[in-house]
Amino acid sequence: MNKPLANHVALVTGASRGLGAAIALELGERGAAVAVNYLNAKERAQTVAEQIRRQGAKGDIFKADVRDEKAVNQLIASIERQLGAVDILVINATGPQPFIRLEKLNWRDCQDQLEFFVKSPLLLTQRVLGKMKELRWGRIIQIGSEVFERGVPEFSSYVAAKGAQLGLTRSWAMELAPWNITVNLVAPGWVPTERHAGVPQAEIDRYAASVPLKRMGTPQDVAAAVAFLASDDAAFITGQKISVNGGNTL
Repeated sequence: MNKPLANHVALVTGASRGLGAAIALELGERGAAVAVNYLNAKERAQTVAEQIRRQGAKGDIFKADVRDEKAVNQLIASIERQLGAVDILVINATGPQPFIRLEKLNWRDCQDQLEFFVKSPLLLTQRVLGKMKELRWGRIIQIGSEVFERGVPEFSSYVAAKGAQLGLTRSWAMELAPWNITVNLVAPGWVPTERHAGVPQAEIDRYAASVPLKRMGTPQDVAAAVAFLASDDAAFITGQKISVNGGNTL
């Protein structure tokens, strides 16, 4: 198989399961050395890294809370020592996403989401940016969500943070274009993963029926879009939101 991402180093945050794991595996399949970031699920992260190595690419695990500045500094330093300079950054890590009625919503609830979708992208991007500018090549890919367009009720803390993440993407794309660094966002619809294990099948079926393509998305659908944006085929694409949701926000 052609390995278009050979000689590149990718960091995927929150890569021990779900979308992050699928993205890490796809990038490894295409030849990238992959840093599999995790916070708690070490065994799952090890499994992902082992699969990457079986594909013939380099893969290793790196524990870090990507909301913490010191931890991010240590994370990037460790990756640089073990794999090389990160030139593909996939910002995927997330936390709990509770539904909260407006009457019950407080500022801490909003901050919890902003730490994942504004603070973490800022810390990570600042830390890898110097090397990308030296190389005059880089790919920054954020994982957003369709919720910003759909305006999901009782979900405003998450929706607002995802909107802020899209704003970062657009502004950074303009700022970093002179260094040939592209910044894009992949916005999935509802893609069932391990975190949705307790959701009733009837609820999944209702959502799928509302999607123009009449099915749920898969982690591989999202991973393929990320891998495309990481490749040279996407060299003239920046500042964009790519919706991977079967047409659900048309």
